[in-house]
Amino acid sequence: MKSVLILGAGNFGSMLARQMNAKGFEIMIVDVREGLINAVMPFVTDAQIGDCTNPSFLRTLGVDNYDLCVVTICENFQTSLETTSMLKDLGARRVISRAKNEIQEKFLLRNGADEVVYPEKQVALRLATKYASEQILDFIQFDGGYAIYEMAVPEDWFGKTLPQLDVRRKYDVNIISLRRDGIVTVPRPDEAFRTGDVVYAVGEPKKLYKCFHIR
Repeated sequence: MKSVLILGAGNFGSMLARQMNAKGFEIMIVDVREGLINAVMPFVTDAQIGDCTNPSFLRTLGVDNYDLCVVTICENFQTSLETTSMLKDLGARRVISRAKNEIQEKFLLRNGADEVVYPEKQVALRLATKYASEQILDFIQFDGGYAIYEMAVPEDWFGKTLPQLDVRRKYDVNIISLRRDGIVTVPRPDEAFRTGDVVYAVGEPKKLYKCFHIR
């Protein structure tokens, strides 16, 4: 069972605690606000009221014993930055910090964060992409410019097989799975696409858009 230390019990921190609790994590959450700690108590293993910018207090938490430390503080960026830096100094294995803009993201990465989450940007990107076309049902963006898209099959694919479409050679796009009638499988070479089919495709977004005729 993985253990996580969440620093900040605001909206994002408390929601993260709820979701991680559902996944079976052992969770310690910390905040200076007693009311927020009391509200999240049913969803965590343990909690403490304390100042995350106090090195002595952070040291008592044994941050190096956790698999993951997440800094969710967003009200005061200086506090977030100091906490991130001190966590690494105290031997934290992996630190993920929240940013509200790209400038904060850069500073957090320079000051010890192993990873930065930027919820507003990520949600905006997801919504803008998802609603760019009715064909796009969902997507996951990766570093390096690649993504997995969940796509409704275009009409001109109906009755054709993957070898006939040859999308890997033509567009540098890989079809990794097919969802038909609620069941996900790996499409067979002799299996023709039909109305209602959904595929999961991997590639660069521009090439995926071209492959699925999305302008």
